[in-house]
Amino acid sequence: MARVNARIIRFGVFAAVLVLCGYILSKGASSAYSVPSTGASSSISTNEKSAQKPVEKPVEKSVDKPVSPAAPAAAGAAVVPAALNAQSGATSPVTKGKEKATFVSLARNVDLWSLVESIRQVEDRFNKNFHYDWVFLNDGDFDDEFKRVTTALVSGTTHYGKIEPEQWGFPDWIDKEKAAKVREEMRENKIIYGDSISYRHMCRYESGFFFRHPLLADFEWYWRVEPGIRIYCDIEQDLFTWMRENNKKYSFTVSLPEYKETIMTLWDTTKAFMKEYPQYIDENNMMDFISDDGGETYNGCHFWSNFEIASLSFWRSDAYLKYFEYLDKAGGFFYERWGDAPVHSIAAALFLPRDQIHFFEDVGYYHVPFHNCPADEKVRLAKNCVCNPNEDFTWRGYSCVPKYYKVNDLKRPNGWENYT
Repeated sequence: MARVNARIIRFGVFAAVLVLCGYILSKGASSAYSVPSTGASSSISTNEKSAQKPVEKPVEKSVDKPVSPAAPAAAGAAVVPAALNAQSGATSPVTKGKEKATFVSLARNVDLWSLVESIRQVEDRFNKNFHYDWVFLNDGDFDDEFKRVTTALVSGTTHYGKIEPEQWGFPDWIDKEKAAKVREEMRENKIIYGDSISYRHMCRYESGFFFRHPLLADFEWYWRVEPGIRIYCDIEQDLFTWMRENNKKYSFTVSLPEYKETIMTLWDTTKAFMKEYPQYIDENNMMDFISDDGGETYNGCHFWSNFEIASLSFWRSDAYLKYFEYLDKAGGFFYERWGDAPVHSIAAALFLPRDQIHFFEDVGYYHVPFHNCPADEKVRLAKNCVCNPNEDFTWRGYSCVPKYYKVNDLKRPNGWENYT
């Protein structure tokens, strides 16, 4: 009987200890955090992951959102709102210690459902491990649905900005009648986007203004993401950190020639700029990538800018700002159809040392109609790639990537010859 009583007493003490521990843990996990208002204007707003904050209208976010499997929380740990004290243009605390980097997407409300596919691709393949912020820019106002849906998908903080009207319109020096005549001629000649006004505004904005938006002021790196893209392979390393540590300023996944009908005077204008500002041309430039005759003509090779990871400091440099201003005054964005891709590419090839430009051969990327798929089967298997290498564009005759490898004396990846 005494043994039974002793067991009952020990059991009672043990139960009391368990109850006390449970009470302490529950108190520790329910600590409240107040998130100060950012005071964002109607043209710049920031939505925070794992916290509720009004942005024109409140975007409902639960503070109990499950933590990413890539970063499991310790049992009983308090769930800290990811964007505590975040301000417009600033990264959230979850990225503290990483790079001052963000994704950037230029989109409208009608692009939502094709854009969320892109976001899901990037989050699943890369950002679930790093939780970088995402900046969305629009020449109009983002509606509440766009903000709710994108905020729910992005693991970092989302920022929404409106483009200034003067950056998305015809400059004062443009002859609108002349520009309209050009668009009609291009429509008759069936040149892609040849008759589009908005496409020209977009190309001009991406060429000279996106990096000046206040939401990007505190960032040093960006990764451009467009609607409808795919990321085929797992990306386990931080590409922003890799770029910084390896002293790279610009990177790409696809390269091909531009339609010459859209850039008839771009190179002549560039040559005039080089003659007037020779100090901006880097001694170790990559002229031999963009010209086959020592700079006399432009071969059209450019980096496809719908995917680019780059340093914002390059676009903010005196060399690039002067170059864009020179091109802008020439009027080719409207009198022809100069694209941001050849503008970015020519600038990178001329103003950067060639070793600061990088080709990502193992990311796996798609934007209609071209695929980038790693040629090396070992890479595809190790990175869980889901692309068909037979559809890869990289080593085909129309691609400029082989030229990039040749002029930089780079070794081609294993298996490239199987996909030419």
